[in-house]
Amino acid sequence: MPGAGASPPLVVADALLVTQDPARTVVRADVRVEGGRFVHVGPRAPREGAEVVDGRRFALVPGFVNAHAHVAMGPLRGIADDLELSGFLETLFRVDAHRTEEDVEAGARAGIAEMLLGGTTSFLDLYYFEDAVARATEALGARGFLGWAVLDADKTTQKGVPLDNARGFLERWADHPRVQPLVAPQGVYVCSQETWLGARALAERHRALLHYHLSETRREVHEHEARTGRRPAAWLEEIGFLGPGQVAAHAVWLTGAEIEALARRRVGIAHCPSSNLKLASGGVAPIVELREAGATVGLGTDSVASNNGLSMLREMHLAGLLHKHQRWDASVLPAQQLLDLATIDGARLLGRDRELGSIEVGKLADFSLVRLDHPTAVPARPEAIVSHLAYALADEAVDSVFVDGRPVVRGRALVTADWASIREGAEAAAARLWDARRGR
Repeated sequence: MPGAGASPPLVVADALLVTQDPARTVVRADVRVEGGRFVHVGPRAPREGAEVVDGRRFALVPGFVNAHAHVAMGPLRGIADDLELSGFLETLFRVDAHRTEEDVEAGARAGIAEMLLGGTTSFLDLYYFEDAVARATEALGARGFLGWAVLDADKTTQKGVPLDNARGFLERWADHPRVQPLVAPQGVYVCSQETWLGARALAERHRALLHYHLSETRREVHEHEARTGRRPAAWLEEIGFLGPGQVAAHAVWLTGAEIEALARRRVGIAHCPSSNLKLASGGVAPIVELREAGATVGLGTDSVASNNGLSMLREMHLAGLLHKHQRWDASVLPAQQLLDLATIDGARLLGRDRELGSIEVGKLADFSLVRLDHPTAVPARPEAIVSHLAYALADEAVDSVFVDGRPVVRGRALVTADWASIREGAEAAAARLWDARRGR
């Protein structure tokens, strides 16, 4: 998929490059960007015709990939706190019935702005009214992998048939350079076998990804097993659904056999530790075993209704602590692996690792400039920068963000949109939705 037109040439000189290349090279060097791609990574890039940015105060880091989000839920932050998943979903479904395409777009603009300000340049989304999310993605300059939520027609608040809605969305956004439409079956609790297989057939026809929730809670697993005689992942394999080009979010409650099946079928996993902890999903997603079995694992935030934030820096930090603590093993998920989850592995999850996830010649120029003089970056040593990214850095250390070589954030300010108007729109949407929660 091409970049978004001819961005002006750019050189970032003498930055600390956290390349995430196959050797995981960290080096002080230059990059040059032309046509939205890196054309030089190394010593002394040619300056001719380019804007030159002094990179000495910065680490240049690949844009983060948020592998599971519902970005339009920005106005719902805090609306369903301190509830386990079933109560949380009951509240959200009640509010969802009152959502309009306009307030979904307002929420998506707020969520995308929050992600860009934290260095996230690509995100995988699951919601409805995804045209609104696509418009927000386009306007703010992010890179969106957007899944239209598909579920049984008798279980949805969508107008029309969800599969038909998804088909129309795929067709409308098929050729956009930064919006990649996909199909997103919600989960086994609202999707019949017919819906799952219909979603797969639709995705195959359009060569689109599939994204869905899987085995997030014990209750989901036990209720599905009582209904079908199979646990969710085993059942999806049995009906012929599982396969490559799929990203399953959560995957907390899996057996060893299900882990092997997901890896064997080349299903990717989006790990969402903050959301799982806050919703008290119980257990810890077996991502170490999934990786050992050969599955690709990325890192996701989930929504601000269940996580309350869209920070990939925070998600890396928490993922590392969670798995070390749970296993009594401080060596589990070291800093480099955590950064991998948020960058190159996330790109691989989306089938785009040849173009995204690292700073290499020929790849799309999605990257952040992170302040080395920020308090959370001290000491600013090359051998410590990966550790700082995984365990220490605050979102406020992200100074500038580029997508396709174009600035979307500079000096902690959005370039492509006005935050005051975004905030105003999100607050207006929230006022109506919070009233709906109270039954007004």
